[in-house]
Amino acid sequence: MASHLKRLTYIPTLSSISTLICSKSYTSKVKNLLAPTLISTIIYSKCMSTNQTTTSNNSPGTTVHLKCALDSNFENGGENDRQDYYRWSNGGGTFHKSASIDPSAFVEVGAVVHSECAVGADCHIDSGAIIGPTVTLGHSTKIGYNVALANCMIGDFCVIHSGVCIGQDGFGFYVDEQGNMVKKPQILKARIENHVEIGANTCIDRGSWRDTVVGEHTKIDNLVQIGHNVVIGRSCLICGQVGVAGSVTIGDYVTLGGRVGIRDHVNIVSKVRLAANSCVTKDISEPGDYGGFPAIPIRDWRRQIAKHRQNLKSTTLA
Repeated sequence: MASHLKRLTYIPTLSSISTLICSKSYTSKVKNLLAPTLISTIIYSKCMSTNQTTTSNNSPGTTVHLKCALDSNFENGGENDRQDYYRWSNGGGTFHKSASIDPSAFVEVGAVVHSECAVGADCHIDSGAIIGPTVTLGHSTKIGYNVALANCMIGDFCVIHSGVCIGQDGFGFYVDEQGNMVKKPQILKARIENHVEIGANTCIDRGSWRDTVVGEHTKIDNLVQIGHNVVIGRSCLICGQVGVAGSVTIGDYVTLGGRVGIRDHVNIVSKVRLAANSCVTKDISEPGDYGGFPAIPIRDWRRQIAKHRQNLKSTTLA
């Protein structure tokens, strides 16, 4: 009974899993202990970077190359492109051989840098981040956990917090002659300029007819949605849960309060401030403070609220 309990409570370490996975007879057991893709990536990338071989514990004298032991985990419809991925020495992450990474960049274990990417000096990429093909990262930029980047360029000294998605397709469809929904091509990029900070779980779509742009020194809070073709100026503040529809143009030094909504193809000039829960339905051509639904100059909106309260009060008294 004691021996059974001992086996049930045993938790394997990564070094013990590495030893087991090298043996063909224990490969199936390891698959049940930990996700095979994770183990394969760690061990296989290490093998590719150092060309190690190992000896099986069950068959002394029999040399088993790690690649041979992991071939089954890397088969994907006959594709062998994973042979082009290696282990990055500074942090242990995975990178494609065609990627250009500065030696000072830190790529943590579990992060993946795909083909033809450029990673600048002193970048820090946390575990779980996916740097998709042809993405460019400026120097001293920090990429948080589980960030997904594709079709984008990130400037210098940016901070991208956990869960951010940049460069995915925008929400663009039209109805064809048969009444079917057809996706519009989303083929351009998203461009994040220098010194931008983007909060957790924010999404920024790539462009369709022009690049989506976030100007330098702009700060974006958590849970913000920025649609395709949006152009945001420099030094803007965008608070949580803001939604900006496609093809909006926003000037410099604009502040959007929490849960502000902006309809598509609207233009907002520089130095505009929008109160929380406002909704912009038409162009704003004069700097100043705005609020309400639809958004109007803040003084007019406050007068409307005061008049509405007076009407409610008089109706109640009557």
